[in-house]
Amino acid sequence: MNKERDDGAAAQDWPDRLYRLLKDNGITQVAWVPDGGHSRLIRLYEADPDIRIVRLTTEEEGVALLAGTHLGGARGVLLMQSSGVGNCINMLSLPNICQMPLLMLVTMRGDFGEANPWQVPMASATPAVLEAMGATVKRADTPDDIVETAQGCLQLAFRSSRMVALLIGQRAIGAKTFTETKH
Repeated sequence: MNKERDDGAAAQDWPDRLYRLLKDNGITQVAWVPDGGHSRLIRLYEADPDIRIVRLTTEEEGVALLAGTHLGGARGVLLMQSSGVGNCINMLSLPNICQMPLLMLVTMRGDFGEANPWQVPMASATPAVLEAMGATVKRADTPDDIVETAQGCLQLAFRSSRMVALLIGQRAIGAKTFTETKH
């Protein structure tokens, strides 16, 4: 990590660096379900007229959409939260059996500092679920690790036609906090 830059700057600019990396490596379609952890990255893609963005109603739609993207000769990425991994389990058979690349960037809820207990069970299961479905799983827990790890995941997915998931930990994106209201 660059000692000159504080953690706040690193935490804020990783989406910009990740956007540039993905664009420079031929990502032309982005599928996503609304997610606070990916909000900056999503806004960057929404502002780019060269990128086709598809807002999904559920994460498994993105798996099928990106299979079609691959069959059409293009590259795409699926942005989702760890809770969405549970929605994709059956559909992940498609890239596994058909040996199609699928790059998933998964922000981890239910992780370090989580305040919402409903997020914890799926977060705990996310790596094992993805691996059981045939995905290679990598993790980044600091803002500076995200882009470097994404570079490796991107190459692995598209050069070897594999399903690859990058789990982006809450230490990197920041834990959501909820305040109690007193009545």
